[in-house]
Amino acid sequence: MKKFINAPGAVLTDALAGVAAAHPELKVDAENKVITRAGGTRAGKVALLSGGGAGHEPLHGGFVGTGMLDAACPGEVFTSPVPGQMLTAAQAVDGGAGVLFIVKNYTGDVLNFRMAAELAAEEGVTVETVLVDDDVAVQDSTYTAGRRGTGATVFVEKIAGALAEQGADLATVAEMAKRVNASSRSFAVALTSCTTPAAGKPGFDLPEDEMEVGVGIHGEPGRRREKLRTAREIVATALDAILDDQPLAAGEETIVLVNGLGGTPLIELYVVFNEVAATLTAKNVTVARSLVGNYVTSLDMAGVSLTVCKADAEMLALWDAPVSTPALRWGV
Repeated sequence: MKKFINAPGAVLTDALAGVAAAHPELKVDAENKVITRAGGTRAGKVALLSGGGAGHEPLHGGFVGTGMLDAACPGEVFTSPVPGQMLTAAQAVDGGAGVLFIVKNYTGDVLNFRMAAELAAEEGVTVETVLVDDDVAVQDSTYTAGRRGTGATVFVEKIAGALAEQGADLATVAEMAKRVNASSRSFAVALTSCTTPAAGKPGFDLPEDEMEVGVGIHGEPGRRREKLRTAREIVATALDAILDDQPLAAGEETIVLVNGLGGTPLIELYVVFNEVAATLTAKNVTVARSLVGNYVTSLDMAGVSLTVCKADAEMLALWDAPVSTPALRWGV
């Protein structure tokens, strides 16, 4: 294993110290492992809180800031944060209008966020929870009951975050988050495994001429393993799965994320996006907004995930609203 680390057990602690040094606009509570906005939450504003295992950066800490999250709780690599972390974060960012928990559908995350919501209620903090479960590759996996939460998390955090920034109440923000999740579908393909610092070796063996179709962001198996194919053929497989689950009619508008899983060069992601755009355009579906890059990663995995959100005018307007975070910034 070759990694830029000091020790496997110190990766998260050292990374959080690096986040604090690089981003003075964030407040990093190293003891409780909580990242919040340095200026706190505006009084009367709904706060957005998310979290999950480290190793998926910039998710979630990279999306803390104006127009997105108020707090993020990183766990150890590929391990859910604990309820105490989330309670500390919820209390830190509650501006009096309640807190929205945005939870990817992984069993540990679901259970721990649920417990944190109960603890927060006992402390007088009002919490609503939205579950992100956009992955169409498999119904159940090593980590989940039901669909996995993947790329749509970025869409939910951005669009709901913009609405909260505008002063909407907790019920309205939660309903928008649910709408975005319901409108989004994702599918991922991996060319290599990833290597966690603790394990020190790849999570699975994948021959040089094969790929994992429908892989999860922790390296969980997908639908099948098959011979490596061209970018055009891979995109066709992914989009077929997405559109079979949520058809798009001619004239509809979308937000598309072509997301690298950590070890995929940007030039290849643009090759993939070109195929996605061409395919949707041929169906008279508009790619109204797009993101290409590493947003929901799996350490050093060479792979790509596609996320397509069937977007209405309100979602697009909220997408365009100003955002200022380490990983996403426009309009400011």
